[in-house]
Amino acid sequence: MSRFKNNFDFLRFLFAICVIITHSFALLGIPENEEWLMEFTNHQLSFSAVGLAGFFTISGYFIYISLMRSDHVLVYLKKRILRIFPGLFVVLLLSLVMVAIIYSGKVPLLRNLTYLTYLPYNMSLYGFQGPIDGVFENLHYKSINGSLWTIRYEFSLYLGLIALFFIRNKKAVKWAVTSIVYMLMIAAYQSNYLQAHDRQLFQIRGIHFFNLGTFFIAGALLAQLNFKNWKHGKLILITSLGIILSLYFEFYNMVKHLLFPLLILSLGFYPVQFLQRFSNYGDASYGIYIYSFPIQQLLVYYLSPDLVTLIILSVFLAVSFGYISWHLIEKKALELKRSKRHKKVVLQTRENSFKI
Repeated sequence: MSRFKNNFDFLRFLFAICVIITHSFALLGIPENEEWLMEFTNHQLSFSAVGLAGFFTISGYFIYISLMRSDHVLVYLKKRILRIFPGLFVVLLLSLVMVAIIYSGKVPLLRNLTYLTYLPYNMSLYGFQGPIDGVFENLHYKSINGSLWTIRYEFSLYLGLIALFFIRNKKAVKWAVTSIVYMLMIAAYQSNYLQAHDRQLFQIRGIHFFNLGTFFIAGALLAQLNFKNWKHGKLILITSLGIILSLYFEFYNMVKHLLFPLLILSLGFYPVQFLQRFSNYGDASYGIYIYSFPIQQLLVYYLSPDLVTLIILSVFLAVSFGYISWHLIEKKALELKRSKRHKKVVLQTRENSFKI
């Protein structure tokens, strides 16, 4: 019997693979516009764009539910910290071990400032550091783990969502506030008012915050509307047709924040027994996401593979590391967040809200 009667574990897994595909093109120096989905959609959509939009939509939906079920803001923050940081710490630590093996810098490794700052900067989220001097110097990308840049956006949205906790019992007000934020985010993304796209604060760039953030807020808004009980079959047909038409007539960018969340959450809740059973193996998506980039860099560094070979090898290895990370690190960390009351709720409701 599957742990949860939905398809979200499978979707998250699929989205992580989508990111790997796009990164394979980039890490081999293949121009972005030659990525398969970019070519097929006339440069409107990439595999990584699908993956990230899917991650943030699902996250917005379930993180909102997690917040509303939390007894206190600190309980909510504890859950979010336990979901992100243990897995992140281990992948950063292993990356430093990897760097020690392949390092070719001119100064001793322990005197290399970028080596010493790599762990604390990336654990802070807002001090994201990609490269380490003397590593991957001859590759197209010098970054050790270019996937980690999105985590600070995700965590920032977790923090912003806390505002709804203080009006949790005022449903109409809460829905109005979320709707207004959603519309303002869309307006900011579409208009680039005062060149907000290029502005940065704590390495948070406007274009990414408004884009990914709107998917996240859309998920939270749909959670308030009890989306789980909507007629998902019809929605899948309608939103799929809408997305196809928008891509064909090239206005997808204008409607994606409306249609894509509806489609993804509908696909998640639509009953498909085979996909529901996928959750029996655990949720490897976060592990796949954070391990795939350094794995791909090592494959390019040692093997110089062609595109298809890189995709196949990196998917196999990243999935393996993803499941190892889930069972040995992430799952055990998540068990720490469950109070006695929370365990009782989980048993009764099969809560799915603790996953990204």
